[in-house]
Amino acid sequence: MKMKRALISTIFVLVYPFTTAQDSLQDPAANAYISESNQQTGTLEDNPESVNISGLTDKDGNSYNVVIIGNQLWMGENLRTTKFNDGTAIPLVSDYRSWSSLTKPGFCWYNNDVESYKTNYGALYNGYTVSTGKLCPSGWRVPTVEDWMTLTGYLGEKTAGGKLKETSKWMGPNAGATNEVGFKALPGGSRGNLGSFMDEGLRGHWWSSTESEEKNIWNRSMSFSQSNVTVSTDNKKSGLSVRCVRNWTSPVITRGLSMGFPQVPAQ
Repeated sequence: MKMKRALISTIFVLVYPFTTAQDSLQDPAANAYISESNQQTGTLEDNPESVNISGLTDKDGNSYNVVIIGNQLWMGENLRTTKFNDGTAIPLVSDYRSWSSLTKPGFCWYNNDVESYKTNYGALYNGYTVSTGKLCPSGWRVPTVEDWMTLTGYLGEKTAGGKLKETSKWMGPNAGATNEVGFKALPGGSRGNLGSFMDEGLRGHWWSSTESEEKNIWNRSMSFSQSNVTVSTDNKKSGLSVRCVRNWTSPVITRGLSMGFPQVPAQ
């Protein structure tokens, strides 16, 4: 009987930290991030009280949730800025002929419907916009292939898509969707290099910043029918969603976690 009680106690100790971290994701503090001014100075390390729950904004004034996954900080929403981080405007290109002939930066809203898609789904940016290196807010970047590999490797290659996907806006069966890390991946579709819109409700597509060749860039996709994250390349004329990742280092994140911001356990 003593051995049985000891075994039960040991199991509880092993499971409890995982449960606590998962429960903590329901708390707004789990989405905490650092104000724009602190991103540049790194004052979180010296002044923990400088955490600002509503500090990350783009040049349009849009604010974004941020989630901690492993040793990375990711935007918890798709980017929706209409300006580069130096304040210059990104051309809005609605006409499909103009889109298909574009060889410079441009963006659009799915179906050219800003009212329906901007807030939830963000903008679709062509690859030339990504290649400028000026798309994400200062201190953030469009993730590299390695950044995406770190994310999916941490969550498990076969199940990462499910853990990243939002649970209600995808067409069924929305395989494996739990949104357990707060990433809230949405099926925002894409715009093809000939200007047509596709995949809304079915798939989400996100650029990396890593070029596979002169006119193509690697990307990541998630589907209503799969629980993994797939890899492909797209022509720079295509329009995909963008998530930004923080120019961040592990020791600072560890400091943040000691203040109560949960780290999602690897699976």
